[in-house]
Amino acid sequence: MSKPTAYQEVSLERMVRAVENVRNRLLRAANALDSAGIPYAVAGGNAVAAWVSRVDEGAARNTRDVDILVRRDDLEAIKTAMAAAGFVYQQVYGVDLFLDGPDGLPSHAVHLLFANEKVRRDYVIPVPDVTESEETNEFRLVSLESLVRMKLTSYRRKDQVHILDMLGVGLIDQSWCDRLPPELAARLKHLIDTPDG
Repeated sequence: MSKPTAYQEVSLERMVRAVENVRNRLLRAANALDSAGIPYAVAGGNAVAAWVSRVDEGAARNTRDVDILVRRDDLEAIKTAMAAAGFVYQQVYGVDLFLDGPDGLPSHAVHLLFANEKVRRDYVIPVPDVTESEETNEFRLVSLESLVRMKLTSYRRKDQVHILDMLGVGLIDQSWCDRLPPELAARLKHLIDTPDG
């Protein structure tokens, strides 16, 4: 029999701090890469939140890690830039990531995605290049079309929810099926037709 999970009292301060920690981690990483002149683009859940909040800020979800799209050839320069910002490089289960200090958790880290490479061998398409992005006031953001392709390629439960969030605020719709490879178009169509699973 498993031991019950221990939990603390409800704390709005702790809830807000969790969101702020991710935001600060993202900005520190982006600033480190910008300062070193290293091309990158913010991807993953933070990119989804950035795009969704452009339509409806109340529909944006929080995430606990930071995903950044970079080029593998820049990895050594990235390690140097990130170390100067207090991050510690590690490779965990084949994932290149940066802990937020020596006591940081991998689940709260900055995770790297390598441009023009498949995250997994069985994925339909590779990750886009960092050029498929746009500059914002605070960081470089992966383009909406690239983000949709990445989420439909990964297609885990959280990726499906992110696609549903983008559908929900009207960022994407059924017409996007024509822009996608057939397998990804079928996944998008399935989510449109069965939004409740």
